[in-house]
Amino acid sequence: MRPEVESPHAGTDSAIQASAWALSLSRAQPFAAQVMVLPEPTTRRVSIHDGFEVGVVLKGGTEMWFEDFEASLEPGDVWMIAAWEPHEWRVRLPSTEQVGMVFLPEFIGEDVLGSSDWFSLFARSPAERPGIADLGAREAALRIGAELREELLNRPSGWATAVRLNVTRLLFTLSRRDPYRGTGRQSVWRGSHSFARIAPALELIHARPVARVTLTEAAANCGLSPAQFARIFRKTAGLSFGRFRLRAHLAYAAHLLSTTEQKTDAIAAEAGFVDGSHLHRNFVRQYGVTPGQYRGEQTAERERDGGSPTGRL
Repeated sequence: MRPEVESPHAGTDSAIQASAWALSLSRAQPFAAQVMVLPEPTTRRVSIHDGFEVGVVLKGGTEMWFEDFEASLEPGDVWMIAAWEPHEWRVRLPSTEQVGMVFLPEFIGEDVLGSSDWFSLFARSPAERPGIADLGAREAALRIGAELREELLNRPSGWATAVRLNVTRLLFTLSRRDPYRGTGRQSVWRGSHSFARIAPALELIHARPVARVTLTEAAANCGLSPAQFARIFRKTAGLSFGRFRLRAHLAYAAHLLSTTEQKTDAIAAEAGFVDGSHLHRNFVRQYGVTPGQYRGEQTAERERDGGSPTGRL
């Protein structure tokens, strides 16, 4: 039986379990974490959420797919997913156990990894993010993962602080073994000062997941000109502001498809698209399936799971 971990943010956990949409994350509630134990392999499932995600496989094995990259994860392997980054996953081995977390930037803070700020680790393509490259790093990740598991299951005094420190340790373990560390290329992604400059725009998008935030509006919120903002945002986040914003709207549409019975046109209007055709084109381009197919897959998944949530972050 899978142990259910109740975080202090019940609304967030419910949203994550239902559709992997961490809409309830906020400045007051900047993270949600969970231990997963799955006795049997699962089917391939789509996931997206508005926080950054990091996790460790403790037992068994998992597979993940991104737009142009796939990974097979074993015990001690760590996954990293950027905010609003679409991905697919499946547990491929029985008795798989893993621990993971979705969090907003303020949960970790700025420049906590010394010479390499943590935000830069996510602002790359999935294939270029640091991973577990040696036995020492694998053992360290397993120790950190086991400590996270115990904190989340037992929740002793100060457990949330312990979780934050362990996540920071995990990111530092990846950072110090970064294949680009010491090569000129690392500087392309570095600079927590850049993150601080675009943080108000990220907060604005998070606060208004449905409304369309224009580049001019986001730039003004950061005290920058549109041209300055666009340049700094792309350098810091690894993609354009428009692309980042589109991911947010598609994530909300996916959430509505999996949790409501609204028609596509109504969902398109609510999620900030011109019409159903506009949503359809972008949804297929991003997820590789139509909105109707996605809804059908989510319904079938719930039926396979007996109507219970998967527990996936």
